[in-house]
Amino acid sequence: MADRKTDSVTITDVTLREFGQNVPATYLDIFTPGIRTKIASQLMDVGFHNLEVLSCIHPKVAPAMNEDALRKISADLGRVDGVNIITLVPNLAGYKTFRSLGLGPNGYNHTMGIFFSAVEAHNLANLGRPLKETVGEYRTIIRDASLRHIRVVAYISAAFGYMDPKTGMIVGADLDEVNRNMDLFFDLGARTMTLSDLQGVADKRETVEILERILELRKGRDRDRIGYHPHHISGDQALANSKAAFDLGFRRFDASLGGTGGCITGAPGNQPTEKLVQFFGKSGVKTGLDEKGVFALAEKVQRELYSRIPLSRSLPAKKRG
Repeated sequence: MADRKTDSVTITDVTLREFGQNVPATYLDIFTPGIRTKIASQLMDVGFHNLEVLSCIHPKVAPAMNEDALRKISADLGRVDGVNIITLVPNLAGYKTFRSLGLGPNGYNHTMGIFFSAVEAHNLANLGRPLKETVGEYRTIIRDASLRHIRVVAYISAAFGYMDPKTGMIVGADLDEVNRNMDLFFDLGARTMTLSDLQGVADKRETVEILERILELRKGRDRDRIGYHPHHISGDQALANSKAAFDLGFRRFDASLGGTGGCITGAPGNQPTEKLVQFFGKSGVKTGLDEKGVFALAEKVQRELYSRIPLSRSLPAKKRG
């Protein structure tokens, strides 16, 4: 493990995108474009250079991501060079929306995030089609995006397994296939690949085993470009998993203010951004973030949004097959 006193990490805050995808339509009078723009600006003010804000998914799935809201938020934020404002794109229709909103480098200069699952059952539930079809379409999208000089980052959901909501049984990911897809999308031009435990199904030991296997398969390649995105009903458990990932040499982490958020297919929240920043600060690891400012912003978001907008989140007890 590297010397923590001279080490640094990159933390991407996913609050606005992940919480926003789960806000019911009846609460859009609270979760307005204005307050989302303000929070995004405040995240940048406390030092974030990577943040997820928008998602070009259908508003029937995520009402807060309707095109009018996306257009206003991107326009009000304006072009912010030096910051990766990440907008997720689930398919070709989403890519067309990304381009029509002027989110590419000739406009607001957002980074495009693509995402697919490591488990077929979850890919069908989340994206409505087989994994092979999803990967094939993303190949086409990224090739076009590359010609347009659009930055791309990629996420692999359920890399630590997927819990069937009906049975509570966990389906493990094929890590060899995960590795092949990592190679594919790195070769296509993805700048980073983030591995997600979207339901928090892996404890610390399981997290270490899976990450060690990924490193073994990759023979150490691109470790500095691989991120970790944990969900968990316990923010402390998610933090423990991140500490383990850090000790294995991973230096990219996703988190959300207060640990809220989740997947539309059913998942607990994330690790709290403020606690992750605090952990690294106490460990002497540089984050480039204003710790007091992050805590103050987390308290503000809790008061102004979380306490007023309930998110439904339920999962069965997990069972190992």
